[in-house]
Amino acid sequence: MLTANKLMPQGRGLAPVLVKRAATIELDWDVRQKSRFDTTDSEGRRIGVFLPRGTAVRGGDILVVEDGSLVRVIAAPQTVLRITHCTAHGTPFDLVRAAYHLGNRHVPIELQPDHLKIEPDHVLADMLRAMHLIVNEVQESFEPEGGAYGGHVTNDGHSHHHHGHAHGGHDHDHAHDHDHGKAQGGHVHGPGCGHDHDHGHSH
Repeated sequence: MLTANKLMPQGRGLAPVLVKRAATIELDWDVRQKSRFDTTDSEGRRIGVFLPRGTAVRGGDILVVEDGSLVRVIAAPQTVLRITHCTAHGTPFDLVRAAYHLGNRHVPIELQPDHLKIEPDHVLADMLRAMHLIVNEVQESFEPEGGAYGGHVTNDGHSHHHHGHAHGGHDHDHAHDHDHGKAQGGHVHGPGCGHDHDHGHSH
């Protein structure tokens, strides 16, 4: 068995032609979130992956094998819940509320501008539908958001670190008097809001 202990996020620094020619492995999130696992690439080679603890492998990353060859990682489609807001009775802000409640439960979430994705969970699905969100089970790749501390890898593969910038030496006081407990226009989108929530689609 060959081993791979080096990861090149999104193949940065490599010539595109080398990435294109690389063998591939297709892995779901359950495997990619592990730092050590065995796999078989598209050329039939058994590869043992040994990465630093806490390393998550993302779709588009490149593994460097001990013989110098490259293997490109593909995020395999898997069963996930795709969450969207109701265009008839809700707003995109409903997704922010959903992300907040899911985050409080430490649920891995993939964040997209117009939808969220989580792993299947019927209790969470019922909670989200009760919030008038649309929840559909689909087969898609899953790239949940990384941790917020010490840098995290986003869906584009970039590592973002909190630098604590002092912007031009100004002392910014962000404790503005905002009432964040209100939804847009003070509207609470839930039972008793007077809307007809028979949307005619499957939540």
